[in-house]
Formats: sequence, structure tokens, C-alpha cells
Amino acid sequence: MKISKIHHAAYRCKDAKETVEWYAKNLNMDFVLAIAEDLVPSTKAPDPYMHIFLDAGGGNVLAFFELPNAPEMGRDENTPAWVQHMAFEVDSMETLLAAKAKLEANGVEVLGPTNHTIFKSIYFFDPNGHRLELATNTGTPEMYKTLDEVKWDMLNEWSKTKRAPKHAAWMHEPG
Repeated sequence: MKISKIHHAAYRCKDAKETVEWYAKNLNMDFVLAIAEDLVPSTKAPDPYMHIFLDAGGGNVLAFFELPNAPEMGRDENTPAWVQHMAFEVDSMETLLAAKAKLEANGVEVLGPTNHTIFKSIYFFDPNGHRLELATNTGTPEMYKTLDEVKWDMLNEWSKTKRAPKHAAWMHEPG
């Protein structure tokens, strides 16, 4: 079996309506579906929820659950805030910079653009505390080929040493 695509990625939100409005206003995502139940279909647990679905472009769906009877949501305190995030692709550096300007005009604090050599990105948080990234690809076919050729060596070295392998150090050297 080979997975054909991600059907949807689901996260928790504090307020479903606020979340739909924020994603529409800041990232132009369309609200495509809402499902609400008093019983969880898979477990039959009596846990009312609102499940919202947003069109994230390219057949990708981003979903959220509001759980009014659950304890207040938090995050994994053992993982740095920069690690867990959702990254969305935009078509150009011009679009990335326009998105940054729009977010900042809407009062959202934005970090970047950050140069990752094969892509550039900006980072910010949604109203639920989820870290988001907008990225535009900037790599060349040669760069991707070079990275493809060393990926297994890098992974195997990391697996043994837990230190960053230097096979792709060129990506972070000053140009």
C-alpha cells in the first residue's frame, strides 16, 4: 500500500469560530465543512465537539476540534515551541513578503524571512498557539540532487552520533 495523500491534518483549537475567521482573514483559507456531535463516533465517548475543516490549497485540508468540556489546551512542554509546526507553501518570494506584510498589518508577530537555502520562510502563531510557517522554494535541481545523494549517509551518521552531520553544511554557510 502507498498513501495517496493526507486527507486532513487535525489539531485542537480554543474557539472554532475565531479559528475559521483568523485563517480566512490571514491566510485566505476557505471554510469548507463543520461536523458537530455529542458522542465521539469512533469511541462513543460522550464528549461534544465542533470539528471544522479549512481548504489549505492543493487538495490539502486543515481541520480543528473545539472541545468545550476538556481541560484548557496546552502544548508539549518537553518540546521547544519551534519544533511542532505546520508549513504551507506559497508560490514566490513576492507572495511570501506580501503575506508577511498582511499578517503584520493584522497584528500578527512574524519572524523572518529565514533563509534555509532551498527555501525561505516566515514563522508566526495562530490564535490557538500553533506555530505556522509559510515557505517558498528557492533551491535548484542541483541542490536537491546533492541533498538526495547524502540523505541516507546523514541519517545513518545522526543515528550513531546524535550530532549534526556536515554533508549539507553548505546550506548554512554565509554566501
